[in-house]
Amino acid sequence: MDSSSVIKKSKSDLAIEMGRTMTELRNLLRQSIQLKIKEHGINITFEMLEVLYHLWQKDGINQQEIADLTLKDKSSMTYMIDNMVKRDMVKRVEDGLDRRNKLIFLTETGIELRRQLHPWIAEVYDLATEDFELKNLEYGIDMFQKMILHLRKSNPSSD
Repeated sequence: MDSSSVIKKSKSDLAIEMGRTMTELRNLLRQSIQLKIKEHGINITFEMLEVLYHLWQKDGINQQEIADLTLKDKSSMTYMIDNMVKRDMVKRVEDGLDRRNKLIFLTETGIELRRQLHPWIAEVYDLATEDFELKNLEYGIDMFQKMILHLRKSNPSSD
């Protein structure tokens, strides 16, 4: 095939393909992690794991912050946190600066889950990135963050 018959993709075509690919990646990561959780008999949902992950990074954040980080609405986050409290993974603590606000903290069970789950999660992500150099991953993160910033600038209601 000669080069004159090759169709050049536009920037928007490539961005659309990237978005579809990101959705497929997220779904495959989710399936792989859920399979690991099931293999090890841990009674936790993927959504709960997302909440725990953010608390493992920074314990004691409020429910709205967690909802924003996990891209969930506040009402579904309330329901999920309620379930996690019942399972003794997290606890709600009144914010000393604003009594209307509740901060979410890990319990010993939530901390222990990190010890159990983190190696399996890391294994899935290591497999997905096994032939990548760190600089390429950093470049990809930077690129996606810039795309998000551009979209947020053009759509202030997305914050």
